[in-house]
Amino acid sequence: MKQTPTFNPARALKLDEIGQWDIETDVAIVGFGGAGSCAAIEAAKAGASVHVFEAFSAAGGSTALSGGEVYLGGSGGTAVQKKLGFADSTANLFNYLMMQHAPQGDEAKIRAYAEGAAKHFDWLVAQGVPFKESFLDERVVEPMTDDCLIYSGNEKAWPEVDHCKPVPRGHAVQLEGMGAGAVLMQHLEQAALAAGAHAYYDCRALCLIVDDEGEVVGLVVRQDGREMAVRARAGVVLCAGGFVMNEDMVRRYAPKLLRGNYPIGNPGDTGAGIQMGLSVGGVAVNMHEGFFTLPFYPPSTLTYGIIVNDKGQRFINEDAYHGRVGTDIIAQNSERFYFIVDVDAYGSYEELNFINADVVATGDSVEELERELGLPEQTLVETLTSYNRFAEKGEDPLFHKQPEWLRPLTSPLVALDVTPGRGAYYSYFTLGGLDTLPGGEVLRTDGSIVPGLYAAGRTAAGVPRRGRGYNSGISVGDATFSGRQAGIAATERARRDR
Repeated sequence: MKQTPTFNPARALKLDEIGQWDIETDVAIVGFGGAGSCAAIEAAKAGASVHVFEAFSAAGGSTALSGGEVYLGGSGGTAVQKKLGFADSTANLFNYLMMQHAPQGDEAKIRAYAEGAAKHFDWLVAQGVPFKESFLDERVVEPMTDDCLIYSGNEKAWPEVDHCKPVPRGHAVQLEGMGAGAVLMQHLEQAALAAGAHAYYDCRALCLIVDDEGEVVGLVVRQDGREMAVRARAGVVLCAGGFVMNEDMVRRYAPKLLRGNYPIGNPGDTGAGIQMGLSVGGVAVNMHEGFFTLPFYPPSTLTYGIIVNDKGQRFINEDAYHGRVGTDIIAQNSERFYFIVDVDAYGSYEELNFINADVVATGDSVEELERELGLPEQTLVETLTSYNRFAEKGEDPLFHKQPEWLRPLTSPLVALDVTPGRGAYYSYFTLGGLDTLPGGEVLRTDGSIVPGLYAAGRTAAGVPRRGRGYNSGISVGDATFSGRQAGIAATERARRDR
């Protein structure tokens, strides 16, 4: 460095501010999570020199904190889907994902993902990632067993079920119990290092470096109190996560998420990667969106219940994915929300549940429960009377809950308070990021490419774009898949420049 400047991810350094290069590489990767590890594997295996800079003392990122589910299918089915008798065409997967993430879904990215998802499963297996050839036919957030295949979204719920063939696409990495994301990252880190990637831990990326033409030529990192200028001949790949841990950014871009009480991510999800992209002319999109969930199963029997607002009205089919339920709750113009169940639906709630919602009322009749909750007279009575009448016939004409989860609710009744901010567990993370091509090239507002800059994972706005359309495993699937594409694209650029 010519002299020590003030480093800020939102301000790139000019090349003439750099006195010398401390590290030189073909591809520099910021972040060693799901996206960064896969970018490193592809680039290193293609013969590029790769340096990965991780702010913490170990690889992992938010992927390591996940349930280790990967949302995959298409091409007739993954090896596990085929083995278990589930056929899944590319068109079926594409149509489903487009339906989930319209209107802001990126058609090119969704098409690339749908066409490559089954082969991506094979690629993960080739890196040593274990998947058991088994199907768990239960309504779960993630398997408690070491089973692999689950329904992990809205595949069997309305309206998707009326337009797309239901297929289980959640592929959970094999582990007895929860938290298989750590197992996934162990294998991806090992594969990246075995391929020849050089990892720098406890090494924070500070800002990008650009030349006079606006091309990204490197970045500045800090390790052990020392700033180092890194030259990246082919480009820099930003895999630094989203911005859920930056409350100021969340308040600015996606304030509705702050109604949740548990941000999901690692401490490095501060939006620094997004800020770096913006500092060189990149554009961020979809910043208002996020995953916001009320994980109300287990026990799955709660699905037999109904969710009502402070007017005693239903507003959703309760067999929808828990992320859709949470997203729709905060979209309502209501102050309070209750999960109404009978004793059988309440089931094993006290033995195991994730939502931590309090029982706020019980009633030997609907009228009594209505009074206990302070709802307008006859509102809950009318709602439940109508619901039960149709449920008796296996119908739900208002919200189309599927017959599998329809039956009349009988007294005595229980009400769980699922109002955001009143104790129930609501978790969230961001779905906005840098706008990129399917190969990870970061785009400017005018649609041109920022030369030398790539982004993947939650630093980019990828396949998942809507909380209502989220599926467990799609973020890990998108992060690992998009990381690979960025690593391939950066390596191809290195070859062209040689």
